[in-house]
Amino acid sequence: MIHDATFGIAILLGTGLAIAKLAQMLRLPSVTGFILAGLLLGESGLSIITVDLLGHQLDHFTSIALMLIAFGIGEHVELRRLDGMGRDVTYIAVIQGLAAFILVTLATLYTTWLVSGAESITRHHVILSMLLGAIAWPRPPAAILHVNTRARHPRSHDLTLMAVVAVDDAIAIMIFGIAVSTAHNLASTEGLSIASILFCFYEIGGSLIVGILTGLLIDKVLDKLHNNGEMLTAGLALLLLCGELTRQLHLSSLLAGMMAGFVMINRAERDVRLFRIINGFEPPIYVLFFTLAGVHLNLSALKLAGWVGMAYFIARIIGKYFGSWIGASLSGATKDVRNFLGLALIPQAGVAIGFVFMVSTDPKLADWATTITPVVLAGVVLSELCGPLLVRMTMEKAGEINQELVRKQPGSALSRLFSRGAAHGTSPALEPWTKGEIQAPASPVGMVVVGTYHFATARALARVATVLAHHFDALPLAVRVHKKEEDKLTKEERQDLFFPETDEASQLGYPIRTEVLYDKRASALIAATHEHQAKALVLGYPISRDPLKFQKILDPVVAAVSCPVIAVRFVGTMTWERILIPFLQPEELKNLLPIIEAMITSCHPQLTFQHLLFADSTRDEIRAREKELESWASSTVYDADAIRCLAEASESRLESILREARHHDLIIMTASQLKGMKRRILGSLANVVVENCKNPVFVVYPGKPQKNSEPTG
Repeated sequence: MIHDATFGIAILLGTGLAIAKLAQMLRLPSVTGFILAGLLLGESGLSIITVDLLGHQLDHFTSIALMLIAFGIGEHVELRRLDGMGRDVTYIAVIQGLAAFILVTLATLYTTWLVSGAESITRHHVILSMLLGAIAWPRPPAAILHVNTRARHPRSHDLTLMAVVAVDDAIAIMIFGIAVSTAHNLASTEGLSIASILFCFYEIGGSLIVGILTGLLIDKVLDKLHNNGEMLTAGLALLLLCGELTRQLHLSSLLAGMMAGFVMINRAERDVRLFRIINGFEPPIYVLFFTLAGVHLNLSALKLAGWVGMAYFIARIIGKYFGSWIGASLSGATKDVRNFLGLALIPQAGVAIGFVFMVSTDPKLADWATTITPVVLAGVVLSELCGPLLVRMTMEKAGEINQELVRKQPGSALSRLFSRGAAHGTSPALEPWTKGEIQAPASPVGMVVVGTYHFATARALARVATVLAHHFDALPLAVRVHKKEEDKLTKEERQDLFFPETDEASQLGYPIRTEVLYDKRASALIAATHEHQAKALVLGYPISRDPLKFQKILDPVVAAVSCPVIAVRFVGTMTWERILIPFLQPEELKNLLPIIEAMITSCHPQLTFQHLLFADSTRDEIRAREKELESWASSTVYDADAIRCLAEASESRLESILREARHHDLIIMTASQLKGMKRRILGSLANVVVENCKNPVFVVYPGKPQKNSEPTG
């Protein structure tokens, strides 16, 4: 028997790994080997490690593992990946989970009542069956990830399966939180009350808020860090602080951790580096977690709970299979998804074992933990023995297996090629215009309005507006906005005020009109755009340490005007000999094309189109996207000096853009279409680039669609 915690950790790690390797040789999942190792070391085996002696000393490892599991679940609930599958995923995830919950609850309730020999169903039976029903809901993404399969098509059985798994576990965490809170109240002498129901809402809502704040904080901190070690240290520190905060506030650490991962993966910059780094750190934690689960498995207790365990196992399989079949049928999913997906949902490990640990360490639920622990862990062992085989079988039946095994690429840190911080507090440099004069249109149509504010940026903005006006067959109009209470300017003062704009336009051979408006800045810009039938509106971010303060003015203007708005961020020297155009969706290129064409008209630059794909995109997918991009560019973009089409699987979108931007003069990209709270939570890739890039940036906001006043036939 071991008395030292450090020695115990070494034995758990070594034995768990050794038996897991044996399990792999028998084509069984590693999780099964870990649990069997714990069973061998625990009281049901050699009694080398006991729950009372060592298990409670290692509870903090359990807490860490639970937080990492929940955080990892959040990574798989990516809204963009669910696009087009939302109906299928929602129906299947909810109905199969609900079916398993209801069938397990009813089956175990009836079984415990028969086994106990009681005259009627008691409160004890209800609590036990409800907790078992909640624990029956989830299943682990790991069981699917460990089956070496790969779907050939992004909207296929495999992708639906992964989406269902992620959403399923996310819902399961919330259901378990409600079940535990209800069990606490039923176990008390008072029973359910309004206060207890309100506490359920507090627990779920508070956990979500803490998770959102943690995800935003981690994302902000990672922007300032440079290497994997720093990111791992900071990420773990914030996740563990999140777990401790939820414990102190009596909230759900699982729900908070999952929400933190959800926020990070759905941010506009989609930085997945922390997930990848943690993937390299978590194996020893997981070995301890699952091996300790096996230590808790007492075979003698399993005999006492045998009938309940059998009811749990069989009812869960029936609920998962027929629930997924009903959900797929209602959603109109394909035949393969309808017939085979249910079998792939049978495995159960990570989250369910986490629930067992939470019940076993909850003093209020001690009376039920002695039955729940052996029942669920035995079900986990059985499901892990047959589950992965069923996953493989269903994918083979659905025709989804790629015969080439997916090889894990070594995860290397993405080296920072240059510092993120932009140069602040200096005027933008503007290269002399050497392209000769450009001819103004004989009959200009409309204006390109440029709202200038600082003398430091007025000349550069005027050049951008003039080039755009030439492309749109319009004239540039420089607008300065003064407060209503300010005195009207004289003619001489107006000439001095607009000297940078008029001088720059004249060097390009173009006339420029000027106008002074007395109003609030946003209102004045909107009025000028409407009055002059603007083809585009050009604005400049302030040269300051916080350029995004300008967003308060930019947002109402963008929402009110129908023409494109180009927000220019000045850093370093303004030129566009080599232009980088990063984008996520091909649809963005439609909004960027007029601005790109205007730049081409002025100087025939070199263009690089950078399509940022998901980090797990295959080589075939990358090549296909590059060919599509090359075909579009060759048939659409003319007169560029050179065009380079680049598609890449990006672990960090921001890092990919910054790396490529080092070889370019200017970045042109679309702005986020999210507004208000959605943008605050999910972020804006363009805004992050503006904050961190050392290149000038054009952020293009497409115009508001105009309503068609003509009657439709």
